[in-house]
Amino acid sequence: MKSKVRIGGASGFWGDSSIGAPQLVSGGDIDYLVFDYLAELTMSIMAAQKQKNPEAGFALDFVTVALKSVLKDVAARGIRVISNAGGVNPAACARMIEKLAAEEGVPVKVAIVEGDDVTPLLPALRAAGVTELQSGKPLPERVLSANAYFGALPIKAALDAGAQIVVTGRCVDSAVTLGALMHEFGWSEHDYDLLAAGSLAGHILECGAQATGGLFTDWESVPGWENIGYPVVECLPDGSFTCGKPPGTGGLVTPAVIAEQILYEIHDPANYILPDVICDFRNVSLTPAGPDLVRVEGVRGRAPTPTYKVSATYMDGFKSMAQLSIVGFDAPAKARRTGLALLARTRALFERAGLPDYSATNIETLGAEAAFGPHARAGATREAIMRLAVRHPSKAALEIFAKEFAAPGTSFAPGTTGGGGGRPDVAPSIKQYAFLLDKTRLQPTVSIGKDRFAVAVPAGVIPAPSPAMPSALPPAQSEVAASGQPLIRIAHGRSGDKGDISNIGIVARDERAWKFLREWLTPERVAAYMAYAFKGRVTRYELPGIRALNFVCEEALGGGGMASLRNDPLGKGMAQILLSMPLPETSKELIA
Repeated sequence: MKSKVRIGGASGFWGDSSIGAPQLVSGGDIDYLVFDYLAELTMSIMAAQKQKNPEAGFALDFVTVALKSVLKDVAARGIRVISNAGGVNPAACARMIEKLAAEEGVPVKVAIVEGDDVTPLLPALRAAGVTELQSGKPLPERVLSANAYFGALPIKAALDAGAQIVVTGRCVDSAVTLGALMHEFGWSEHDYDLLAAGSLAGHILECGAQATGGLFTDWESVPGWENIGYPVVECLPDGSFTCGKPPGTGGLVTPAVIAEQILYEIHDPANYILPDVICDFRNVSLTPAGPDLVRVEGVRGRAPTPTYKVSATYMDGFKSMAQLSIVGFDAPAKARRTGLALLARTRALFERAGLPDYSATNIETLGAEAAFGPHARAGATREAIMRLAVRHPSKAALEIFAKEFAAPGTSFAPGTTGGGGGRPDVAPSIKQYAFLLDKTRLQPTVSIGKDRFAVAVPAGVIPAPSPAMPSALPPAQSEVAASGQPLIRIAHGRSGDKGDISNIGIVARDERAWKFLREWLTPERVAAYMAYAFKGRVTRYELPGIRALNFVCEEALGGGGMASLRNDPLGKGMAQILLSMPLPETSKELIA
């Protein structure tokens, strides 16, 4: 057993920069190189690709760009590679890797993890009345993709069998890291605190440069964006680890940066549910361990649940999104009137053609702080972008919309200049459908060459009542005069999404700010400030170890992800909006 294991995270999504893998291999002193590529929309795109070509359906650039740039060095240094780039076709991905290795004259042992495809079970599940996790809706008739989130055990098994490169289909993002640590340190599937620690390490790595200063609230303090370092975790057998980056690279690694990433896309921090373990992040501690180095300790774990989460996608009509630039006096008002006029004109054309109305529309005036709703302060803007997004059950209707979109160039407001992209596209409207599936219904398998074997996964247990209910809140305080200073002066934040839910993590800048925020920043205040965007409940959770509050905001993203017509469908800007919230006069002494 090694005394330590160093893992570099080279990709946070399909489309991330190509600099990560070469940088980590050349300067990261790593034992493992891990990549995360998959999201719900990604899976539906890959499924469509495979339908057209049986050798497609995976992240092609994982092989042709990332691996091609480092394969010889990876083999020479004994670095092992783990990636979920296999998408809906891990076998085809592995064949392309083997072809590349042969061309490069590099012998590698490639393993694939399969079994996450739930499509064969859909008729039985539909008949059994499966329902969606958030909406409770029945399973749609036409499903494009359906994949369970596997855990780390199949990856560990592949490494145990000697694989140097492991390619998976759908798995939780952190599993590519946890699988490596279970293999190297001999952690068992019942070492829950250790599994939680490895999962947290993976959670920090899974979004690439977000762990090294990317998207950090205090962006001006982050140097070298053009050569930002990709993250490296150095893990010990006891579950503790440090986060850093290759020397000489840009970026920033501090407790505040890591705290923001811990909060990214989590809900209840005491019940972060993964296939291998339920994590409790409430008492995680972050300590500086050197320049651009942070030690992470204190995560706890419990037995996993008996179910996998399944993410399915389905088609719900068509959508189109287009933009027009408006220049000059009263640009925001002209932009909004342009959008309304286009909707009115096309609705009249639909009626004449015997077509129904739009199923959804959304007008946003970009450049005029549209995302801030009633808190916008851009009244004097003399240029704006009118963004109009629409959904309709008929492709023919949206083709009418697309043809009409050029007309404002000569028909409507002075200063209209065009969108820069020609006629807008009409594309299928893809929506996510998530549900739970008993683990016994699926069988993960590992294949290496002609050898294929099944991987046993513990059945899990039905969780006991949560030990982490939303934090007890003080009685609502009467409102006092605002100080004129925004929340960002005493806190930083990070936001993300899970379907139509946005989570906003707020981290106090110091102990005094933490005490104040626990009392003042209630879910009621957050819900009131964001009422123009949030339609559902807001729940607050505490992470005292990192002095943070996590707000889970339901019905917050206009349907979320692929379904949303908003400019920010993934809630990336929600923390920035909440950080604009005015502080009360009583907080003045906290502001440096």
